[in-house]
Amino acid sequence: MSSSPLDNPWRVGGHYLLLMVLAVLCLLPIWVMVTTSLRDQISILDGNPIWFFFVPTIENYEYIVGRGKFDRYLGNSLIVATVSTFLTLLFGGLCAYALARAEFRGRRMIANTTLLVRMVPPAVLAVPAFSMVVLFNIENDLAVLIFFYTALNLPFAIWLLFGFYKQIPVELEEAAVVDGANPLQVFFRVLLPLMTSGYAVAGIFTFRIAWNEFILALLLTGRTTRTLPVAVSGFLTDTGVEWGRIMAMGTLIVIPPLLFTFFAARQIIQGMTAGAVKG
Repeated sequence: MSSSPLDNPWRVGGHYLLLMVLAVLCLLPIWVMVTTSLRDQISILDGNPIWFFFVPTIENYEYIVGRGKFDRYLGNSLIVATVSTFLTLLFGGLCAYALARAEFRGRRMIANTTLLVRMVPPAVLAVPAFSMVVLFNIENDLAVLIFFYTALNLPFAIWLLFGFYKQIPVELEEAAVVDGANPLQVFFRVLLPLMTSGYAVAGIFTFRIAWNEFILALLLTGRTTRTLPVAVSGFLTDTGVEWGRIMAMGTLIVIPPLLFTFFAARQIIQGMTAGAVKG
């Protein structure tokens, strides 16, 4: 009778040691960012690379919150990320449902190639998007950024939700129709409760992309419509790089995505394992 690998304490200890090393490597950049945000500019530039022994200060956060127009940039980022995520889930869910249920030639090819569109980097779309915005004279408008983020994230949402819809038996919908439900009732009362995990995963990834995107936001926003990633670039001045304020802003920026990821870890794992496109 063969023994299980878990019966070997040395192998189990090695696995845990490897996980600890990976955790440290993943958390080290965050630790450097947070500790740098708690140091003044002089201590950052004094050549001391030690991030453990220093006198912390919150002057960088006081400047950002008090004089850095953080509330305006935060509001812009929340509006853009939230609205674009809602529109992406709305239209992406409808498109995925149509691809999963409608029978027509090329259906699977369309479903499998939607993700290829998402592989186009935003930097490639930046110049054409800026040219279109200038041509129609609609620059410096959050609605323009919401439109492009929705279009950018739709392929991924469609591909992910398509796999979830394919896993729901058609017999559930047929039974609801026999009971007298119309198509809208079937969609909202039967399918949506079963798609909670799929929509949660798609929403988290869509929100994070819209929240952190920089290239399009840099070209399509102005002084009053900047998002948080663009506001960070304002600390790169001709007199030097204000590392403390950059790291403080970066720390505040990563908090919402980290919280969403932490509270939805189970949905993310389920989506990555059960939401793959099948047959």
